[in-house]
Amino acid sequence: MQTENLKTHVLRLKPGEDLRGSIIAYVEKTGLQAAWIASCVGSLRSYGLRFANKNEPNRGTGFFEILGLTGTLSVHGSHIHAVISDDNGMTKGGHLVDGNLIYTTAEIVICQTDQFIFKRQPDKITGYRELQVLLGRE
Repeated sequence: MQTENLKTHVLRLKPGEDLRGSIIAYVEKTGLQAAWIASCVGSLRSYGLRFANKNEPNRGTGFFEILGLTGTLSVHGSHIHAVISDDNGMTKGGHLVDGNLIYTTAEIVICQTDQFIFKRQPDKITGYRELQVLLGRE
């Protein structure tokens, strides 16, 4: 499958900004219909991650490196996961929630295509709003 009309967006977040909140605000401001996180490096002073099969997020404060950030982004709903490491190099990963506050910076690269629309709809099997991919600007 060939992706047409690929566009790239670059964000740099500053100390104190919320990682997830800033990304979602950018998606809504720019009206992204089908985008994904290509890259992110940076650091946090607090984190919030929801682990698999848990209802409440795990939270912590300190100094953390962002090792990975991935996800599908759309004004119709986004799904983002993160991997971080603490000051001893121990890693944690999970579903990104609000409360991930930037320590020094976060440099984020987002790719977008007009070929698809990403929507999230309830799935009977999982019980969650799952990704639905539509062609073009329907």
